[in-house]
Amino acid sequence: MLRPVSVLVVLGLSGSAFANPNSIVPGGQDPDYPDAGFAQKGVDVYGEIEYEYELDSSKIVRERVGDPAADPLDGVTTVRDLDFKQYKHTLTPRLYVGVFRDTFVYGALPIVITQARELSFINPSRASSTVNDGLLPMQGFDARDPGTPTPGDLAFRGPDRHGLDQVHFGLGTALMNQLKDDTKPTWKLGAEVRLAIGTIMKFDAMAPEANKGVSKGVQELKLWTTFARKLGWAEPWVEMYWQVPLSSKSGSLFDDPGFGATNVKPSQQAGIASGLEIYALDNRADQTRISFDIGSKVDAHFEGREYTEMWEVFAAAGDPRSMGPLVLDADPTRSGVQALSHPGISNIENYLEMTGRFALRAQIGPHVRFGVIADLIWKTDHVISFADAGVDREDDNDLVNPGTDEVNPLHTPVIDLVGHRFRAEDAFDINIGVSGTVLF
Repeated sequence: MLRPVSVLVVLGLSGSAFANPNSIVPGGQDPDYPDAGFAQKGVDVYGEIEYEYELDSSKIVRERVGDPAADPLDGVTTVRDLDFKQYKHTLTPRLYVGVFRDTFVYGALPIVITQARELSFINPSRASSTVNDGLLPMQGFDARDPGTPTPGDLAFRGPDRHGLDQVHFGLGTALMNQLKDDTKPTWKLGAEVRLAIGTIMKFDAMAPEANKGVSKGVQELKLWTTFARKLGWAEPWVEMYWQVPLSSKSGSLFDDPGFGATNVKPSQQAGIASGLEIYALDNRADQTRISFDIGSKVDAHFEGREYTEMWEVFAAAGDPRSMGPLVLDADPTRSGVQALSHPGISNIENYLEMTGRFALRAQIGPHVRFGVIADLIWKTDHVISFADAGVDREDDNDLVNPGTDEVNPLHTPVIDLVGHRFRAEDAFDINIGVSGTVLF
C-alpha cells in the first residue's frame, strides 16, 4: 500500500524552536539554563492535530505457468490482472510533555475517519486468472450491494472502514540540544509502544458490512533517533527507526496455527531518512523564517504476514461455508480436511519503499508556522502470497512430508505455489501536504 496525498493541520504548545521539527525538544526546566527558551515554568508541553489523506495504487500481477508461447529460459511468466486503489482519511491528535531536562513523554491516537479500497479488472473478467481460479465471481463483488454485478471493470469493492487501530505511547530524550550548546547538534533518542485498541479488521463476504474495523490487533515496539543541526543558512537532519511486533490480541488474524507454519507474525520494518533544510530568510530578531527542505527516505519491509491489496479477496475465497478454493486444513496430520477459514492476510516478500520529499516552510514570529510538503513514493515489486509449504524437520530429505506436522496449514498452492503467486508491482504515489503550526 502506498502513501499519501496528505493535508496536515497542527496545533502545538511549545517553547521556541527551529522550523525543523527534529530540533524541537520538549523538556523540563533545567536549573543550569533558567532562561532557555525550550522550558516554560518547569514543564514544556505541546500538542498536535494532524489530518492526512492517503491515496494508494498498484498493479496486481499473477504468475502464470503452462503458457505455450513462453520461452522456458525466461523463468516464470506473469500477467497483469488487477488495478488496486485505496484512499484513507486519518485524524491524529498528539501530545508531548517534557518531564525533566530534555526528557519527554508523548502519546498519539490515529483515528481513521474513512478507508475505502477497490480492485478493477485490467482485462475482461473472463480473462482474469483470479476469476478462473474461483477467487472472485465473474460478476465481481461489491460490499455495498453484494447481490448485484459490479459496474464497468470493477472487480471488488470492500466496505468503507473507520475507527482506531492503535494508541501510541513513547518516551524520548535529547542527549544533545543545540539550544543549550550551539557547538553540538540536537540528538534525540526514543522508544514507542503501540497498543492495539480498535476492532480487528476482518471480512465476511456473507455479511460484508458487519465488520468495519481497521485494527490489525498487534502490539508493536518502535525505537527511533533523530539528528538535526542548524549551520547558518542550512539545517541538515537525519531520522532512523526500527519497528517490531511484540504480541497479538485475542482474535487477531496473526494467530500461529502450529505444525510447519513459518513467518506468522507481521513483518518488521526499519527506515532511514535524511535531508537538508535551506533557509532563504532567517530573521532572528522577530523570528521570521522561510526555508526549503529537500530529503529522501528508505523503508525496508521484511518477510512476514500482512494485510495486502488482496486480503479481502483471499478471505472471501477461503470461507468454508462457500467451499472456496482457499479453505485451509486446520490439522494436516489427520485424514480428510478439517476446514479452517483463510484469514485473508498472507506472507509477503521483502521489499523497499523509497520516498523523495520536498517541503517549503515558513515561520512568522515565535508562535506560527506553515508548510507545504510533496512526497514522491515508490515501492519495489514484491510477491504478496508467499507462504512456505512447511518445514523439513526430521528425516532431512529436503521435502515436506504430507500428512505430518511438517506441513504449513497456511500454505495454499492456488496462490502460494510458484507459478500461481500474486505480486504487487508499479506502486507509485504522490504525497502533497499543507501544515499549519501554532506554538505557545
